[in-house]
Amino acid sequence: MSNFVIVGAGECGARAAFALRDKGFEGTITLIGSETHLPYERPPLSKDALVAGAGPKFVAEPERYIEAGIDLLLGRTVSGIDRIAKSVVMADGTVAPYDKLLLATGARPRALSGTIHGGRIATLRSHNDATRIRAHLVEGSHVAILGAGFIGLELAASARRLGATVTLVEGLPRVLSRGVPAEIAEIVTKRHLAEGVEILCGAKVARVEELAGEVRILLDDGRVVSANLLVVGIGAVPNTELAQAAGLTVENGIAVDGLLRTSDPDIFAAGDCTSYPLPLYGDRRVRLESWRNAQEQGQLAAANMLGGVEAHAAVPWFWSDQYDMTLQIAGLADGAVTTVRREMGEEAFILFHLDAEGRLIAASGIGPGTAVARDIRLAEMLIAARAHPDPAALVANHVKLKSLLAA
Repeated sequence: MSNFVIVGAGECGARAAFALRDKGFEGTITLIGSETHLPYERPPLSKDALVAGAGPKFVAEPERYIEAGIDLLLGRTVSGIDRIAKSVVMADGTVAPYDKLLLATGARPRALSGTIHGGRIATLRSHNDATRIRAHLVEGSHVAILGAGFIGLELAASARRLGATVTLVEGLPRVLSRGVPAEIAEIVTKRHLAEGVEILCGAKVARVEELAGEVRILLDDGRVVSANLLVVGIGAVPNTELAQAAGLTVENGIAVDGLLRTSDPDIFAAGDCTSYPLPLYGDRRVRLESWRNAQEQGQLAAANMLGGVEAHAAVPWFWSDQYDMTLQIAGLADGAVTTVRREMGEEAFILFHLDAEGRLIAASGIGPGTAVARDIRLAEMLIAARAHPDPAALVANHVKLKSLLAA
């Protein structure tokens, strides 16, 4: 009987384990995670877990793992992979043999150089992180957030809802510089300012001092931000150490092919820890940190571990909640030479990004609630179809995107 081992008990690893059973695999499945919580979803950490103090949103309840015959090992750290013996070794000396291995090791927050994270300096990646941060988000407290990306902005919105004063410190000239058009970033900025968030862009950190009752962020222009807590949100680093030590190819993540196979045909990798080629964008190698990508790749890895030959071809998709607004992006806008705008009403709009040949390669939208959700989904389908829609039709909101898809 075959032994399949999955290292990483997050969204991706858990979805892969259940997918193996759904696809008829009858062998042993061992799912190993370093956290003591059952596998849970991470997007709520900057939202419900902070605002409502909600517990983890589990991928599945404990009985489902038992029913599926998944051997769930929590609070365990894998220290090495023996590719010759085809086994993983845990820190406590336990050895788990495998016929196929999936690495779903995720990513970790990028550390701020020269600081020790703990005390009044925090990052947000785990439920325990969220619980610790929430203790500081009370009326009258002041939280500083370094990095105005998705996580930093979502955390700022949650902190304001709880009554904390917020200062966002961003080294680049604007918020959401990574992959979000300036027009949408401007809307997000105005909303945060209206909610009382102080935003300092183009602000470089000279040093950070942690004192008895506060943390002080000294900027290189002489300004000082004093806060009760500093949350560092300056990106994430893929967890590739196990793969690298085992001699697997690493290239901005664990390098996999379109089938999610590493340089060892018996070892697959999926989720935030991987870089892979995207056929829609000329097989450009990308690494995505996204909830849906983790789900999709977990499912695909399971299928291909069982002998499937389906290549990853999904359109990248991201979303973020900012107060009562939702931002959604489908595709990658790098390479766009033309951008047109469709007004959706209710202060909602979508930007369509086309390349030099007129092919739709990305769409970026923002609006209250689900105002842009349906059309972003249709845009995603147009991107997948490599469509060359008439820009005038994309602008005209009386022209249904569904009709462009049919064409």
